Amino acid sequence: MLSIIPTPIGNLKDITIRAKEMLAACDAIICEDTRVTGQLLKLLELPKKEFISFHGYTDEGKADYIVQRLQKGEHLCLVSDAGTPGISDPGYIVVSRVRAAGLQIEALPGPSAFLVALSASGLPINQFLYLGFLPLKKGRQTLLQSFQSEERTIVFYESPHRIQKTLAELATVLSEQPERVVVIARELTKMHEQIIYTSISSLEKESKEMTVKGEFTVVLGPHP
Repeated sequence: MLSIIPTPIGNLKDITIRAKEMLAACDAIICEDTRVTGQLLKLLELPKKEFISFHGYTDEGKADYIVQRLQKGEHLCLVSDAGTPGISDPGYIVVSRVRAAGLQIEALPGPSAFLVALSASGLPINQFLYLGFLPLKKGRQTLLQSFQSEERTIVFYESPHRIQKTLAELATVLSEQPERVVVIARELTKMHEQIIYTSISSLEKESKEMTVKGEFTVVLGPHP
């Protein structure tokens, strides 16, 4: 059986009892960075485990190896460096291959930064558009232009290296919608968590004054 185990995005207290029990009992853990997962097990006072590395540069053929181990009756857990596996990480490749093999899969509920940001945004989230990380080049401007008429709340991730550029682009593309709400969430659930509530008209000013460290989640309100 493959168990999909969400891990905390910052605060270790967000780990569930069920997740800890499965991580302690499984035969091996499939993870992005073995050092990150090893440190997590140590902090949670869980026993050492065999790690199977699977990250963005891993040959997809390794998923076949994972399937073979599951077919032998092993219990493997899939984790990401933080949050729910399969969301903006390569975990979906493993899950897809395991599903295609007709093997048992179970998924535990857990944290994800974009859901935390949405719930704190105060914006309508009965419908929303999740974009992961925006494209760096191809299709980027077309996507940003589409925000002008999007009637759903939009949420996406951004790195500290690109956040100010992205916010400046948003301010330019949406300059004719100055009152449109923007929520910028940084380091969610961590010690230096920060949530900034602003608007397109104040976006460039906010971006220049804010701390540019950690991972960012941006929530853009729907077209007025």
